[in-house]
Amino acid sequence: MASRPRFWAAVREALHGSRQDYTEGSISRAILLLAVPMVLEMTLESVFAVVDVYFVGRLGANAVATVGLTESMLALLYAAALGLGVGATALVARRIGEHDAGAASHAAGQSVVLGLFVALVMGATGAALAPRLLAVMGAGPSVIATGTGYTRVMLGGSGSILMLFLVNAIFRGAGDAAIAMRVLWLANAINIVLDPCLIFGLGPFPHLGVTGAAVATTTGRSIGALYALSRLVRPGSRVKVRLRDLGIDARVMGRLLRLSGAGALQTLIGSASWIGLVRIAATFGSSVLAGYTIGIRVVVFALLPSWGLSNAAATMVGQALGASRPERGARAVQLTALYNCAVLTVIGALFVAFARPIVGLFTTEPDVLRAGTDCLRLIALGFPFYAYGMVVTQAFNGAGDTWTPTWLNFVIFWIWEIPLAYALAIPMHFGPRGLFVAVSIAFSTLAVAAVILFRRGRWKRITV
Repeated sequence: MASRPRFWAAVREALHGSRQDYTEGSISRAILLLAVPMVLEMTLESVFAVVDVYFVGRLGANAVATVGLTESMLALLYAAALGLGVGATALVARRIGEHDAGAASHAAGQSVVLGLFVALVMGATGAALAPRLLAVMGAGPSVIATGTGYTRVMLGGSGSILMLFLVNAIFRGAGDAAIAMRVLWLANAINIVLDPCLIFGLGPFPHLGVTGAAVATTTGRSIGALYALSRLVRPGSRVKVRLRDLGIDARVMGRLLRLSGAGALQTLIGSASWIGLVRIAATFGSSVLAGYTIGIRVVVFALLPSWGLSNAAATMVGQALGASRPERGARAVQLTALYNCAVLTVIGALFVAFARPIVGLFTTEPDVLRAGTDCLRLIALGFPFYAYGMVVTQAFNGAGDTWTPTWLNFVIFWIWEIPLAYALAIPMHFGPRGLFVAVSIAFSTLAVAAVILFRRGRWKRITV
């Protein structure tokens, strides 16, 4: 990295918004300029989860279990959002690397059109089926009675999540990471203010209980998504969507569907595996499920910022391939993975040492506290490996090689992790701890497999 004055100058430039050509110059500086706003963006994304569970934790195990079950169902929405984001980032980054801003803007417009359609369908379906979906996930009558309103609002307003992820992915692919960061600042500020007001009925606000958390989150995300869309249609970013970019272009839409379809399947496979894990956790009762929910929320809080570093690698790879400089992309991935590994190793060690007081911030119920502590401590053991694996996986996506990580996710999470979790937790009588150990083992396996495949170099020959 640069000397200290140059480092802080680069950080200030990153926060303000850099206009650097990321296909030239120092790779370390480019990573820093991209990663600082991306890490802050992902940190803010994780704040949504932590803020909600912090306040909802005061309402008891049933309320926390509702949040956990609903988040698991939102895995489908996150899969669609992240899948569309993968396609948008790959196309926009490649066109920016080719120095074709018009084509990048057109790809962004096509992504928005597709995203709006998916958001409408998924939101309407989720709102209509909310209580039935809770029952399918194993919720008991008390959880369904407590949480139907929360689940209906979260699923019905899920389009805001999708559009927020998608438009921010466009900005990241273009190298305008600072705009995506500011969007999350706005959305989070609204959520943090509204959460306690609507949950507990402070001042003139209604007392909505756990449903209030959903209303606050959806309101914050919706306003953030509208602001993000507004930045796409006015000057100031590297991509500026015009009206003509919104008419369906079969050629570009076909590319986007190919990339996004594989990206969505990739994310769905990984995210749906969490549904399987939640289903196993639910067999041990609401206290274990609540503890698992809290532990996973804290884990997500740690991992999402690391996804910021991973997204920086994806942008670097996509733009490097557009500029016909694949070795620059490979070097960027190597450096980013080392930085991420260092960060998550430290965080993992802190989680192992201080798991109980961390979980204690969210609950005082002994059984919930015990399960959450085990969850956080055991999963954190896999952080150093997963740090490397998550960067390499995103690098494949940035290159447009979306099928390699799709197959990796399928084999690691479904063929390996879920059967192992079930075997350790139930037949081998390790209980919930067996479930948590399986997650850590899966993290490590994914990292080793991803690095082996990345070194083979097939991603360098992908065209988008």
